[in-house]
Amino acid sequence: MAVAELTESVLQLTLNEGTDPTSGEDILKQKRFNNVKPEATAEQLFQIAHAFASVQQHDLYAITRRDASDIYDEEA
Repeated sequence: MAVAELTESVLQLTLNEGTDPTSGEDILKQKRFNNVKPEATAEQLFQIAHAFASVQQHDLYAITRRDASDIYDEEA
């Protein structure tokens, strides 16, 4: 039977740095925070992201959690 084991979790904030004057599209930049505790809840990460965003020069555009897992055969 296959099993997935969480190996890494990253919190990513996407910030809107303004609008490109030529194309009119948003200029987005990411800030990543590694080593997020696997047991951290979505609510906790949401609150932390907004706390970090409050000390940033640019507006918060999106919050993303990226998890990576190793998948292996439990019986092996």
